[in-house]
Amino acid sequence: MITDLPPFEFAFPGPLRDKLVAAVLEGAKTTTTGLRQDYEIEGEALPVAGARAAVVDSAGRRVAVIELTEVRVSRLGDVDLDHARDEGEGYDSVAAWRAAHEEYWHGVNYRGWLGDPDFTVDDDTPAVLERFRLVAML
Repeated sequence: MITDLPPFEFAFPGPLRDKLVAAVLEGAKTTTTGLRQDYEIEGEALPVAGARAAVVDSAGRRVAVIELTEVRVSRLGDVDLDHARDEGEGYDSVAAWRAAHEEYWHGVNYRGWLGDPDFTVDDDTPAVLERFRLVAML
């Protein structure tokens, strides 16, 4: 049942989440990246391939079901172009992908959530790289 699926939230509610959810619904976004520390902070286990989740939009509505097809932990410095491209945001290089993600992780929303206004990432920061497929639109 859809209501039993865990929520899958891209970014914080607002324009970025709306953009990412639209890319998922269009089929352009099939990967995403989070920091390993986020799971530790939230006390959550890492996701596993085969798990399904309900994509949540900025209004808190469940709008799609995705299934994880691959989950791996990698250094940020080792993220490859295929993963970056498949994030569906138009990245044509790993450098462009990295700059956009650093802007997010170094931004006021993420740093505020962490409670660390000076937080920064580097090449050795562990990231969780997820690949998924769109199962259904709701």
